[in-house]
Amino acid sequence: MILATLAVIVGLALLVWSAERFVEGAAATAQHLGMPTLLIGMVIVGFGTSAPEMVVSALAATSGNPGLALGNAYGSNIANIALILGLTALLSPIAVQSGLLRKELPLLAGATLVAVVQLWDGQLTRLEGWVLLGIFAALMAWTIWQGLRQRNDALAAEVDESLEAHPMPMRRAIVWLAVGLVVLVLSSRLLVWGAVAIAQGFGVSDLFIGLTIVAIGTSLPELASSLAAIRKGEHDLALGNVIGSNLFNTLAVVGIAASIHPLAVAPEVLTRDALVMSLLTLSLFVLGYGWRGQGRINRLEGALLMSVFLGYTGWLIAQAFSGATG
Repeated sequence: MILATLAVIVGLALLVWSAERFVEGAAATAQHLGMPTLLIGMVIVGFGTSAPEMVVSALAATSGNPGLALGNAYGSNIANIALILGLTALLSPIAVQSGLLRKELPLLAGATLVAVVQLWDGQLTRLEGWVLLGIFAALMAWTIWQGLRQRNDALAAEVDESLEAHPMPMRRAIVWLAVGLVVLVLSSRLLVWGAVAIAQGFGVSDLFIGLTIVAIGTSLPELASSLAAIRKGEHDLALGNVIGSNLFNTLAVVGIAASIHPLAVAPEVLTRDALVMSLLTLSLFVLGYGWRGQGRINRLEGALLMSVFLGYTGWLIAQAFSGATG
């Protein structure tokens, strides 16, 4: 058990470090290759901050741990909205100025609805996984098209400022991109092994470990980038991190895992976890869209989101250990 705990701690630390290096290297490389900054913010950063969830869930599916794969993806979505945006809004209310983000909020709500419908029969087949990946590909194509058309979006200006503050030569960018990717895969494998061993040791499900320790750990890159963005007043970048990450998690992370190996869906995933994820996504849509002007998440709403996260986590712990000791 000590070795498994150490594996999780080291795995998470290396995962966060490698994800940050991967994002920095990928963003700088894309900038040197002439990619529009809006696309860097929506595609490169979104992919990079979701890379930990992607690799962990793929390895979990390959190892025959569907609970860990789904728990990691859906738990990260819950943590991104309730914990990360909640904490960020508590520190500084989030104003939504980007027109592209306002267009992506209903897309995230729609993707979440598709995901919940697929869970209804208690399994995710390979075909359903490919459907999610197909929707994800179409969404990325739309995002690229929008990014090429809307170069003056508020999000693009914030990404420009962020890239200019941390310039990186092309050679160093490629090195960090490669090193980050290799360490990301190795640390994810270490984390999956440790998480499964801890679940077996405590007699709790791998779903519980995925929804808590692994989900929060793989969401740390989003937390770090959102807090850094909000300190600089880059509100759209902070929200864009979460929207992009949740779209990747819902469509690409689960889609990759299901296409590798069909996933059995425990009943509580639908009645508890997917329900909480859907309600939080709906609340983000209502708060961020801005029906009568600019969208905004104030401190009170941030505190409510944090309360939901704490209540949900307490609910998970109570259910897990009452079942383990019963």
